[in-house]
Amino acid sequence: MIPADTYDVIIIGTGAGGGTLARRLAPSGRRILILERGGFLPREKENWDSTAVFQDMRYHTSESWYDGDGKAFRAHTGYFVGGNTKVYGGAMFRLRERDFETVRHKGGLSPEWPVKYRDFEPYYRQAEALYEVHGRRGVDPTEPAMSADYPFPPLAHEPRIQELHDRLKATGHQPFSIPLALKRDDGDPLRSPCIRCNTCDGFPCLVDAKADADVNGIRPALRHANVTLTLNATVTRLLTGSSGRTVSAVEAVVDGELRRFRGDIVVVAAGAINSAVLLLRSASDAHPDGLANSSGQVGRNYMRHLNGAMLGLSRRRNPAVFQKTLAMNDYYWGDDDFPFPMGHIQLLGKTDRGILGADAPFFAPAAVLDLMAKHSIDWWLTAEDLPHPDNRVVVDRDGAIHLRQRDRYHEHFDRLVDRWKRVLRAVDASGRSHPLSLYLFTKIPTMGVAHQNGTCRFGEDPRTSVLNAFCRAHEVDNLYLVDGSFFPSSGAVNPSLTIAANALRVGDHLLERLDG
Repeated sequence: MIPADTYDVIIIGTGAGGGTLARRLAPSGRRILILERGGFLPREKENWDSTAVFQDMRYHTSESWYDGDGKAFRAHTGYFVGGNTKVYGGAMFRLRERDFETVRHKGGLSPEWPVKYRDFEPYYRQAEALYEVHGRRGVDPTEPAMSADYPFPPLAHEPRIQELHDRLKATGHQPFSIPLALKRDDGDPLRSPCIRCNTCDGFPCLVDAKADADVNGIRPALRHANVTLTLNATVTRLLTGSSGRTVSAVEAVVDGELRRFRGDIVVVAAGAINSAVLLLRSASDAHPDGLANSSGQVGRNYMRHLNGAMLGLSRRRNPAVFQKTLAMNDYYWGDDDFPFPMGHIQLLGKTDRGILGADAPFFAPAAVLDLMAKHSIDWWLTAEDLPHPDNRVVVDRDGAIHLRQRDRYHEHFDRLVDRWKRVLRAVDASGRSHPLSLYLFTKIPTMGVAHQNGTCRFGEDPRTSVLNAFCRAHEVDNLYLVDGSFFPSSGAVNPSLTIAANALRVGDHLLERLDG
């Protein structure tokens, strides 16, 4: 055992939560250690190779997880600096104001948050600036109140998408530009890192033009001499003192050697699943059911959204290259036929035959897949995943990860899919819509964990929550979680911006605590 090094703050994980928090704390001068399980994602030709990314799953973990039936699967998650933001599509949405309140669905209740949108609003604004978000306020009918416009104007639609936008508007719909975290200036493309390619959504960015938690979080933090990043560091346990009230050491395997690190404050940001796993694996005499788990809530209420994709096929060719610029929330809160929340709709990055081939039968001719891709417009649909205590993360005796998850309520998602098919037929009578599978399943299966959240919810009652309002563990005075695990509900938009905004909010709290 290598002797323990001591720091003011230890951050475990570098995704939307950990990377953002590191950026916030770095200028403080405090000694900060960042532990990352992987390394920097390599810049290589395969970054933009759809066969390597989607069929070979080159950037996903190779470890086996298990579903509720004990069947092994390979999770769609990776361990690199920047976490899953390395392959996200850059969509950065605020939750709606009502998402912070109790929301009644036909199939149950979405619970109230212990803090409100007004508490998050200034941090949403700061997160949008940090991640260089492009958008325009005042167009999305469900948009929450914003104290300022987006820091950059929206990316322009390509002609085929602009035509679609205009047709939707003409039929009474309210499409708007997706708020995107990209390093792009449409007015000055020569100097823009982003080249508006078709290998963005779901791909690593070969030219570092995606504003992710690595490029916009960790790398700027490392310019400060007080910040240390340790790569290939798999944290195995959090140890506590005899009282069980403080984390006394972080135990990790670094390049094959077992090491311990000590921090006045320990922040876990390993993703909602792995953060819960770490707490469960840190059971001790003081915490027999897992660290900070006397409530029994660690790992429970796992959510990942009801997600799906729709391939809109038309006789017309779709020449769009950078397609992911348009979204709609017309049915976010339902419609006249279904007065309950349905969900959110946005364009995907443009598919190609490599992406389609990942889901196609092995005998599908490449020429057919290529033709389909060239004539498709590709959509992503999201509905809220209501929390349920039996949807949970479990660690077995051998330390293996089990995701016990079942969609108990999905009528709202089914209605959203059906409603959107009818809209597409109305705006393009010559088109047809077909469901997709693979990474883009009609309903994403257990392996689809990109939007993971909710396994260590925050709240005011220690009997029903793991964390307090500032995401500190109720039972452990120096332990915080700043990934998506704190969500008590998921809303129906991408969670990255809310995770980042919360990291900034918790970061300000930690700075006050360190200075106190």
